[in-house]
Amino acid sequence: MSNNVEDFLTLTEEQDIVEAIRVAELNTSGEIRVHLEKTSNGDATNRALELFHLLKMDNTKLQNAVLIYLAVEDKTFVIYGDKGINDVVEKDFWDSTKDVMQSYFKNGDFKQGLIEGILKSGEQLKTYFPYLDTDTNELTNEISKG
Repeated sequence: MSNNVEDFLTLTEEQDIVEAIRVAELNTSGEIRVHLEKTSNGDATNRALELFHLLKMDNTKLQNAVLIYLAVEDKTFVIYGDKGINDVVEKDFWDSTKDVMQSYFKNGDFKQGLIEGILKSGEQLKTYFPYLDTDTNELTNEISKG
């Protein structure tokens, strides 16, 4: 596995992931983003939180954005949901999504792991934050990189 973030996914794989975000967001007013980075330089959850703010993901109307953060070299990932989500969901809300992603990652299938995580996130959020006709795409679907 390449430790270079730029080479981590092919252009086609990235496009597939962006498409998965678009599809997932048809289920929910929630916003989903993926951020790839070489290393979190410490605690991955703290880094995810930091990026969440840097990417202005805490500006959504319903505070229902989700960041899927992946530190490529550290082989670690975090699903970070905003306050609006955490206020209404049970504590282990993201566990099943993490497990699904982990099973793909273990086999080195990072693209599919991310896609499954994204689609499952959209499905899960649908219950609490259904898609509305008035919904706008508040955050870009593009993958950001550190």
